Amino acid sequence: MTDDLGRSAIHALLTDGTTVRIRAVEPVDHDQLHRLYERMSPENLRMRFFAVSPHSAAAAADHACEPSRPGHRALVAELTGRIIGLAEYDAGEERGSAELAVAVADGLHHRGVGTLLVEHLASAARADGLTCFVAEALSENREVLRLFTDLGLRVTHRMDGPETRCTIALDQDDSYLRAVESRGRTADVASMEPLFRPRTVAVVGAGRQPGSVGRAVLRHLRTGGFTGRLFAVNPHAHAVLGVPSYPAVAALPIPPDLVVIGSPAAAVPSVAEDSGKAGARALVVVSAGLDPPQAQALLTACRTHGMRLVGPNCLGAANTDPELRMDATFAAGHPSRGTAGIAVQSGGVGIALLGGLSRLGIGVSTFASLGDKYDVSGNDLLQWWENDGVTDLALLYLESFGNPRAFSRTARRVTRRIPLLTVDAGRTDAGRRAAASHSAAAATGTLTRQALFTQAGITATRSIGELLETAALFHAQPLPAGTRVAVVTNAGGAGVLAADACVEAGLVLPASTPGLIQELLAVLPDGATAGNPVDVTAAVAEDELRDCLDRLTAHRGVDAVVVVLVPTAVAAATGDDLVRAVTRGPGRRRTPVVLVRLEQDVPVRLLPAGEGRVIPSYAEPNAAARALTHAARRTVWLARPPGTRRIPDGIDTQRAHALADGWLTAHPDGGWLEPETCAELLSCYGIPQPPWAWAETEADAVRAAERLGGLDGRVVLKAYWPGLVREDAQRAVRLDLLGEAQVRGAYRDLRARFDVMSGAVVQPLAERGTELLVGIVQDQVFGPVVMFGPGGIATEVLVDQAARLAPLTDLDVHDLITSPRCAPLLFGSAGTDPVDLVGLEQLLHRVSRMAEDLPQLAEADFHPVLATSVGLTVLDARARLLPCRPQDPYLRRLRW
Repeated sequence: MTDDLGRSAIHALLTDGTTVRIRAVEPVDHDQLHRLYERMSPENLRMRFFAVSPHSAAAAADHACEPSRPGHRALVAELTGRIIGLAEYDAGEERGSAELAVAVADGLHHRGVGTLLVEHLASAARADGLTCFVAEALSENREVLRLFTDLGLRVTHRMDGPETRCTIALDQDDSYLRAVESRGRTADVASMEPLFRPRTVAVVGAGRQPGSVGRAVLRHLRTGGFTGRLFAVNPHAHAVLGVPSYPAVAALPIPPDLVVIGSPAAAVPSVAEDSGKAGARALVVVSAGLDPPQAQALLTACRTHGMRLVGPNCLGAANTDPELRMDATFAAGHPSRGTAGIAVQSGGVGIALLGGLSRLGIGVSTFASLGDKYDVSGNDLLQWWENDGVTDLALLYLESFGNPRAFSRTARRVTRRIPLLTVDAGRTDAGRRAAASHSAAAATGTLTRQALFTQAGITATRSIGELLETAALFHAQPLPAGTRVAVVTNAGGAGVLAADACVEAGLVLPASTPGLIQELLAVLPDGATAGNPVDVTAAVAEDELRDCLDRLTAHRGVDAVVVVLVPTAVAAATGDDLVRAVTRGPGRRRTPVVLVRLEQDVPVRLLPAGEGRVIPSYAEPNAAARALTHAARRTVWLARPPGTRRIPDGIDTQRAHALADGWLTAHPDGGWLEPETCAELLSCYGIPQPPWAWAETEADAVRAAERLGGLDGRVVLKAYWPGLVREDAQRAVRLDLLGEAQVRGAYRDLRARFDVMSGAVVQPLAERGTELLVGIVQDQVFGPVVMFGPGGIATEVLVDQAARLAPLTDLDVHDLITSPRCAPLLFGSAGTDPVDLVGLEQLLHRVSRMAEDLPQLAEADFHPVLATSVGLTVLDARARLLPCRPQDPYLRRLRW
């Protein structure tokens, strides 16, 4: 498979979850296309061709199979080798437009075939520089008119007698992306029904003797009480663990919905092929150690027969729905019924989360150990949980991301209803190497991964323990309105520890107001102090503590309450249960309350609080503080409106593509752009640059200096040669040159020091301002990333950069500007004027568009960017292009 622009095969899902193959038309398709039309009813032929003619089918097939030529593309959809749909366009006389035609086989309407084909054709058309489709249809052909209207693209209609002419703009705006996501979600969820709600399951590789993984999965399915029909596949046994066994999948009495494969790696592809032929619709492959040919054969079988795949190299999958009770894993125990969804790439992490959630009493709705993640991914699970009506909390442990931009859009939508929690794994080089070694995960940088989590609203923790601690709070308590915390304790030292923990986690302990102090002291025993922390003393009674908490949770200046208790002989002697004072408070409390018990034997547990409620109890104040901080950040994220993408004026995408393509044609291995080409690329996006000139001789430099002289006629010389790297570039600059003698001397000096120098860039000396760094990196996993931070020497010394994944919204741009520690310099400090913030925002939007438009742009470095109160200028820019096949990140397709 080479790319996604109609020149190769891509697999995708129809509305009902069926897998189809989308590919370009080939000459050998002529007979199939002829039959596609011949088998249409006379009415459908009339709708397609506006009249019924015996020659229409042959002419249409001839046209679709014409030799490849500019301005014409034709795609077909195949189902098990049979062509079931065709979409094609022919460029019209009007520049940027093309005539669109669509045909779908009889009996396959209303399954999304035509829509899927047009989506793929539109993606190819955009890459070819087209801006709109034009399609003509009979006005009575409501089905095709509805297809065009429901695409999510901007469609205008013009009536012309019995016909309607539709103009379909191909802009890929948010409305279109939302429509694509909605269709993808419907198809995705339908495709995973056999995986998570199978009626029949077969386990291949279940041995007669203990010790095999397949046997362990079979035992779990049987002892877990799977309510569907269960079979074993073992040619040497009539039954395994009391489950009927058959010699092969093909010998099963009914087609299985789900096949779990625990066979040796060499046998997995053939078992998968047999399963597909037998009618299986999903596979869970727990086997590990597949080599590349075996992996490809496995996935080919899945795509050919329309099976979704979890794994290989995984722990399995489970659904605790009491009407199903499917535990197709080999974990130590069965997951308990609950409301948390789990998706992990590590089986060991999966076992830990299953056990932790069961111990807490949160339980699990559905679980998937994705392993090497050949097919089903975290994105699929998010969409399943979004629609299952059960899951209210999602826990992820992902070491790689197949389509980060699609994942980010899905996560942003899902997390507005369901909290998404993850462990930020692979934060170090050693961690990334370990992830790559055991799950084939591509290495990803911490900054880019954190950018994804931040933009998507995902709560990222640093350990499994912290993940469970935070999940307990999210499950048990409402979100705090802010970061203001009141600490209540019956031991002063414990209160000090809790106060430190809260502040270090980013929370605030506001001083109690006089009115609140008076209220609290009125209900607390003598000797109590009502500052913050509130020390209720060891003599506090159960009712007194309860009254104290009621007043704190009702106070407008308190967003959360942390109660730190230690057991005392006083409470034991009086029979007071201070924990009960916390857990049995009135149900009207809307402010989150968390408990810390320093003697607790487990890191976190959930305590019953009556009326079906629970309260999290932590063994350490640091854990409680971390969880509350995550909850407060989620509150902030939920309160923010969705960001808006802003498209700056004056962008010439077509010229940029032509420039990049032309340069790569001349430099097929890629490389760093020479100054003139780099400047031209920036001009395509309206990125401000100072005037400059290229000088290959001393005389050239002198003439340029006379023409360009900046402050008092002063200029800058920057040596250049192919392959110049940043370290050398910093030494190859001469500043503040005035007059012919200084310019000549500087040029001769640069030429003597760098014998590879091919010339120099001459620029006017810039005025003083704030130096910034703006950059682009095409991450191999996450796609285009925009970097921002301080420039100059601070770049290396402070390492104070922020990153966000492109495309940037207005909120992303705001976060980029305000996240670095240098941000106060931009807003004016110590008597200085603020920089041109509007101009800075515009620059970041333009850079984002460049990063999004040009996948060939491997990296770009705009440093320094000079920011003043009146504008911004990119004083130095470097860009590196590499050959790269464009891919549409939002195109609906299955992996591989």
